[in-house]
Amino acid sequence: MDTIMVFATLMVSCVLYDLPFSSFYQVTAILAALLTLLFMHMVGVYQPRRIAFVWNEAHLILLAWGLVIGSLLTIAWATQNTNNLSQSAISAYFVATPLILILTHIMGQILLRMIRKKGLNQKKVAIVGSGPLAIGLAETIQELEWSGMQIIGFFDDNENSSSQSKQNITMLGKIDDIFHMVGKEEIDTIYIALPMHAEKSILKIYSTLQNTTVSIFLIPDLFSFHLMGARQCFVGSMPAFQLCETPLLGVSSVFKRIEDILISSIALLLMLPLMSLIALVIQITSPGPVFFKQHRYGFQGKKIRVYKFRSMSVCEDGYHISLAEKDDSRVTPFGAFLRRTSLDELPQLWNVLQGNMSIVGPRPLAVMVNEEYRQQIQGYMWRHKIKPGITGLAQISGWRGGDTLHRMGKRVECDLEYIRNWSIRLDMKILFRTVHYLLTSKDAY
Repeated sequence: MDTIMVFATLMVSCVLYDLPFSSFYQVTAILAALLTLLFMHMVGVYQPRRIAFVWNEAHLILLAWGLVIGSLLTIAWATQNTNNLSQSAISAYFVATPLILILTHIMGQILLRMIRKKGLNQKKVAIVGSGPLAIGLAETIQELEWSGMQIIGFFDDNENSSSQSKQNITMLGKIDDIFHMVGKEEIDTIYIALPMHAEKSILKIYSTLQNTTVSIFLIPDLFSFHLMGARQCFVGSMPAFQLCETPLLGVSSVFKRIEDILISSIALLLMLPLMSLIALVIQITSPGPVFFKQHRYGFQGKKIRVYKFRSMSVCEDGYHISLAEKDDSRVTPFGAFLRRTSLDELPQLWNVLQGNMSIVGPRPLAVMVNEEYRQQIQGYMWRHKIKPGITGLAQISGWRGGDTLHRMGKRVECDLEYIRNWSIRLDMKILFRTVHYLLTSKDAY
């Protein structure tokens, strides 16, 4: 179907631009179709995706088509045939084809889902294990009713699970019982969802079932860790799981930096009159510098100097400082207004423009605070796997303060959730909610 669509789209493009579908365009269409087949296979478009979401294929199709375009243009340049191409027709072809391919694949998946919901094209699935990992897997499969995966039951040697029913799924017996059912061809797929310490059982299942045609999947018990950015990778030819890594690598980091430069530049230009007025009022109302500078931990735990409008009568820095408290006598009258409205944070736009901070990210905390809580909160330093931000998910979730271990723990949870789920869309959502939060919150002091 893909090859037909690629060929036909160029034919239609020629018709729309009143061009004859000559032998040159015919050869180009055939070459494009074959390259599409090759590159779609290479990037994994044709891998089975029974339990994947529809849009998972879209970026792979775009990647494959990008490779096709690059190859066609290279061939045209090498054979000196670029003058034979109609720029309008080819441009329309290059834009329309991936959209048509994506639409075709979406329609194909929708059709398959309709068929599976009717009870056809089903796979009988057994889950080995009955702990939290197995239950979570069962919940996921049951939610994806369109996947056509029918869970027939759990198998586990755990005595407490042998006669129980979980997620409305029957416990069918112990692990050894699964071998008899496979022999009767009552199971198509087996998911092994055992804890990491059950390696003997895992090896036994794997080695025994090698003499069958059943499909076997291992669900690694990685959920026992507090994962951040986890994905499969390779060290040479050896597979590995990445348990802790920043999501802002490669193109993602470029998009994030462009976002920061654009927003901080525009904000600085718009806020310059207000910032000048704030600086003048600070200078008039209290002795001391206009700006408060303090060392804090930034990306990868490296120290950065953060700028803020001075809101206190002191400018403490280092490992021995006193955090602000409610009705703190060190806060100046105008400083209280700045802190309540978060206007004291505006100079950090310069930090963003410098590249030390981002508009959105985990809030940078004083060095002393980091050293105190990194010993008490698991995964605390993982919040430094990306640049700190002026605002963040913790702030709009009501965990702006960090005066207690509980509140700081909640802040860290929000920070790690943000890192795991980062996207430009999430950044925009946080920015819009920040404005509303600042207008209604009374947490700052």
